[in-house]
Amino acid sequence: GDLRVRLYRPESPSALPALVYFHGGGFVCGSLDTIDGPLRALSNRSGCAIASVDYRLAPEHRFPAAFDDAVAATEWVHTNDELGLDRSRIAVGGDSCGGGLAAAVALAARDRGGPPIAFQFLIYPMLDPDCTSASQWSFGEGFLTTRNDLRWFWDHYLPSSEAGRSPWASPLLADDFAGLPPALIVTAEFDPLRDEGESYGAALRAANVPVQLIRLEGMIHACFQMAGVIDRSKRLLETAAAALREALAGASMSPSTTGAR
Repeated sequence: GDLRVRLYRPESPSALPALVYFHGGGFVCGSLDTIDGPLRALSNRSGCAIASVDYRLAPEHRFPAAFDDAVAATEWVHTNDELGLDRSRIAVGGDSCGGGLAAAVALAARDRGGPPIAFQFLIYPMLDPDCTSASQWSFGEGFLTTRNDLRWFWDHYLPSSEAGRSPWASPLLADDFAGLPPALIVTAEFDPLRDEGESYGAALRAANVPVQLIRLEGMIHACFQMAGVIDRSKRLLETAAAALREALAGASMSPSTTGAR
């Protein structure tokens, strides 16, 4: 079926690298609008086009609906000549469950023979439905997003416990991490999801995948959307933009002076 994709494209006469982005919201909520501000800022600062994907949500559309939509959107970005993008420089990214979707897309692209993914940009990714890591227990109450919230999201998304064993649902449970794209993984100190993001980074490193892992000290879940009130969130935008510029480096890539459309 049809999917909505919102494209942020800094003005450039050349083909631009692109980030295919999946918003957070526990597979149940969130939209193109909830992540609009951060993505406009990130596109402007990085000089990178961003395709924000409005994938189907649970419980009306359970796994693998969101995953299937994420793969379809990534393939569409790779094959659509009208977007003015450089197909050799396509990254995937997302926050929270969207980070999990991005990691799953990277796994699927490796295992299914494409499309090629140059980079993973994962912000406090949601990767493990068991919700039993140490950070889930240490920060599962009183830090905005709770462990019960996360279990509720997973229960709405997964049609069965067996589905949660699939790496397309739970990338942390993949058998093999070799050959995956380099990654920037951002976690927050007081986030129940902190440890699974860092465990994913460790698994990538053990498979000789280049990883930049950043833990935001003193921060909580959803801080990527808080740049208007928290200075450290503003710095996260700058760090992410620099990482995208470096990972997708090319002559046409420079911070925009005119603003993303």
